[in-house]
Amino acid sequence: MPFSRLPRRDPRTVARDIPGVLDVLFPRLTGGLVRSLNKRMFSFDDIDPVSDELISNVQIRKAMLFELSVARAEASLRGTGSYGWDECLKVASFRQKRHYDALIPEKLSEFDIAAADHAASNLIAMLTSLQMQRPGIPLEHGPLIPGLGWIASGRGDFAIGSVLIEVKHTEDNFRSSDFRQVLMYWLLKYAKSVENNDPIWSKILLLNPRRNSALMIEYEYLIRSASARLNRIELVELLRSATAQEISRR
Repeated sequence: MPFSRLPRRDPRTVARDIPGVLDVLFPRLTGGLVRSLNKRMFSFDDIDPVSDELISNVQIRKAMLFELSVARAEASLRGTGSYGWDECLKVASFRQKRHYDALIPEKLSEFDIAAADHAASNLIAMLTSLQMQRPGIPLEHGPLIPGLGWIASGRGDFAIGSVLIEVKHTEDNFRSSDFRQVLMYWLLKYAKSVENNDPIWSKILLLNPRRNSALMIEYEYLIRSASARLNRIELVELLRSATAQEISRR
């Protein structure tokens, strides 16, 4: 199939559905490394996790629930707090449809709203705390993730200065798929920076408002730990090669 006819896929989808590409680049991203990284998790003061009891009463899918909470938090952080739940649901539904076979609810129950509101409040508190530690540096919503070949451009969650911020709402620790995703984001960003000398992220901050847990990692450390000690240029060339092989198979 010619490249022009290949479907361009969002980097988040690529990182989730085609892990083989990143397995070649980061063969050491194993369970042992993930457990070691998760030992560095920390929590924020004065934030309560969303209770399992409340979540058990939620009627919508969990992925939709927490997409809804992010939409609510964004509206508040942008100063557009007039966004009602119906409007937030429209935003969340649009985003879910891009990445998943989303089941769109017709309405929200009181438990849906209570759980989403709690998670949104936690995320706002986390991001506000981060901004206070970096005065004068604006919070960026939806930082651009450049495309490469058949990998389309996409959007991350947030960024502040050289820190990329990704939000997860799992009941467990951060997973290898989460690290695959942020490594893919960094590689795509770095590949573009080689062409036009754009700044790149030096740190990744994973946030879980559901559990009040967070993990800050230097990208350089994560890349060295997960790869076979390749340098940045070699990793980008491997990514280009992997995407080219995918094209040839189609």
